[in-house]
Amino acid sequence: MRADGLFGQAVDRIGGEPISSRMARKAPIRHLDPSLLLVTLVLSVFGAVMVFSATASKQEEAGLDPGLFLKRQIAYAVGGAIALLVFSLFDYRHLKSLSVVLYGGTVATLGLVLTGLGEVVGGARRWIDFGFFQIQPSEFAKVAVIVAVAAFLAERKGDIGGKDILATLGIVALPAVLIFLEPDLGTMMVFVALTAVLLMLGGARLRHFLILGAVGIVVVIGAVKMGVIRDYQIERVTAFMDPNPDPQSEGYNLTQSKIAIASGGLRGKGLQADNTQTTLDFVPEQQTDFIFTAVGEQVGFLGCSFLLGLFAFLIWRALRIAMMSRDLFGTLIAGGIAAYWAFQVFVNVGMTMGIMPITGIPLPFISFGGSAMLTNFVAVALLLNIHMRRFL
Repeated sequence: MRADGLFGQAVDRIGGEPISSRMARKAPIRHLDPSLLLVTLVLSVFGAVMVFSATASKQEEAGLDPGLFLKRQIAYAVGGAIALLVFSLFDYRHLKSLSVVLYGGTVATLGLVLTGLGEVVGGARRWIDFGFFQIQPSEFAKVAVIVAVAAFLAERKGDIGGKDILATLGIVALPAVLIFLEPDLGTMMVFVALTAVLLMLGGARLRHFLILGAVGIVVVIGAVKMGVIRDYQIERVTAFMDPNPDPQSEGYNLTQSKIAIASGGLRGKGLQADNTQTTLDFVPEQQTDFIFTAVGEQVGFLGCSFLLGLFAFLIWRALRIAMMSRDLFGTLIAGGIAAYWAFQVFVNVGMTMGIMPITGIPLPFISFGGSAMLTNFVAVALLLNIHMRRFL
């Protein structure tokens, strides 16, 4: 063996531990992913601009502060940045032992929403009002369920059987049922997608998915026949298939959405342009569920392509971090977050263009809302955490 090799090993293992490992443990910030932080910042700024553009004219016509929604969205982003800093500081592996507490607190909070503490808005009881702010527990439940299922499957070390799959379904079913009762069909669909991806990463086999798919079809058909799924929910899901929508139906809203996106053309009509679907308030809930229509109309195909490119990069980084993770727990968390973002982007954008059912799923970092924004920042924090500790 060469002398410099012996010398190098001696220097690198002072105290019996590689210097690189000790440095990483003392300063995991050395392995921060700056590109993930940058794309998060750009998405947040892009979203704030779109929220302002979608709401300013309506606020001004009502004699209210045209920048109200913008200010609130910025405040949500600042709160999210603080949460990102906090969740990035401690080792994500501690969440494995805390997953039961986190899961229990989430279920309890979802239960409180269904009591008198929950506020009813638009016929749905999804929020808890604390006076100066509201929270939507179903948003936080997305990350909590990812962590809980990841902790459970990580203990199986990639070798899971039928009992493990049933246990996983049980973990997801309780918060999913509570969310369905709010009712919030869109978020429950997110849970279905998350469960499928986490089971796949956790070691489930093809036959497991075939059985689950068959059972799922039977359950959905039974729910429709028994009236568990309400008529208006069925209407929202099937609206994109109605070629001649009634002016008061969900299909009419979808028609206005498609007109807004198509009218944007290549470069868009510009922010706050006069006589548009956005400024004339033809599109419902444009600052939340239908925010992509404001993007398509005002910044056009190029702006939409830029936004979708940002999302593609964000999801790719999550998948990359899942591959680089040192342990299965980190892989499952990062993979679950990638699935969470990918599903919501695909469904939200798809429903505004008429290729997906209309559901109340927000566009990550873009749609107006504090709970969703905070949840997305926590998800980024977990990814940063896993990336920074991939050598430990």
